[in-house]
Parts: sequence; C-alpha cells; structure tokens
Amino acid sequence: MELILKYFPDLTEEQRRQFESLYPLYEDWNSKINVVSRKDFDQLYLRHVLHSLAIARVCTFEPGARVLDVGCGGGFPSVPLAILFPEVQFTSIDSIRKKITVVEGVVEGLGLKNLTPVCGRAESLKERFDYVVSRAVTAMPQFLPWVWNKIEKGQHGSLPNGILYLKGGDLAEELGETGKRWYLYDIPRFFEEEFFETKKVVYTPKN
Repeated sequence: MELILKYFPDLTEEQRRQFESLYPLYEDWNSKINVVSRKDFDQLYLRHVLHSLAIARVCTFEPGARVLDVGCGGGFPSVPLAILFPEVQFTSIDSIRKKITVVEGVVEGLGLKNLTPVCGRAESLKERFDYVVSRAVTAMPQFLPWVWNKIEKGQHGSLPNGILYLKGGDLAEELGETGKRWYLYDIPRFFEEEFFETKKVVYTPKN
C-alpha cells in the first residue's frame, strides 16, 4: 500500500480504503480460484496494482469516459483504474468464467459502482467505448481486430480515444505489423522500481 501512496499521495479516504482492501480480497479469492501467480502474490501491489496504474500516468480519463479492459484476468488493469477514476465507467471482459467470478467478488467486496464484469469475448460486445486497455493478452496484430471497431473517435481524456496496452520487451516488429502509428511510454519514466525496467505503455489513437 505504501507503494501506491508513494506515487498517488492525493487519494481520497475511500480510495485508500479500497486500495488497502485489494490484498485481503485477492488473497481470499486466490485461495479458491488461482488468478494471481502464487509465487508473486506478495508482490501484488508492485506487479499488478501499480503496473496497472501506469496507464493513468499516460492518460487521465475524463468523468463519463467509457473504458473496456479486454482479457482482464483477475481484474488488471481495470480494478485499480476504476478505484483511481471513480467517475469513469469500466467494463472488464474475459472469456474464462472463473476469472470473471473473481472480478465480480472483488468488485462487490470493494463496493465499486463503476465497473461491470462480463464473461465473453470482446468481439461479441455491442457497446462502443472511448478507450480500450489491456495487459499483454496477445500479440498486437491479433488483438487489434478484436477491438478496433469498438472504439469511438473523439477525446474523453488527456489523449484522444484509442488503445492503451501494457507490454514488455522489444515491440518494434510486432507493432509495425499493425499498420498503425504507436506511441511508446517507458514505465521507468513514472516508477523507479526495477520490476518496470523493460515495461511500457503502448498507445495508438482512433483517428
């Protein structure tokens, strides 16, 4: 929790309570349904919560913005982002039912009103969104067709509507195959911990 306050010191009391509740909630759910690797569970705030919040260092979502988290797993990056942006509407989708069961339990435990968990595939959603977020679900040439027509043009945050994707390593070839223009933000610019050394937020606008 100190790690979150180090970089986000201006949280409200409610946000602090919700962030503090993440560990016991995930610990309880993870004992029933393993969605966070047991070997790095002690690093939950570093490797999952703070990593998710790197997106907030790249783009601040406006109140009323609609954000879709694709392949959300146990709720990352959408759960930490929903705590940080209580006026933004999040939808978390994953095709694996047990993962969505965990997200539902965490959302209920936190009292999060602005996150809707959905079990299914992104391609089947009828709604449209301002931003799509995700964390290394698949290679970008496969990911892009799932979501591109779900994003509306416009700007409902500090960047134009588009995709914000957490990824690591050398991405030049993979991103080059998409035919889109990508902007890369090195997470060590925002967070000094060694874990983030090769990690990035990659962004492309819908224009």
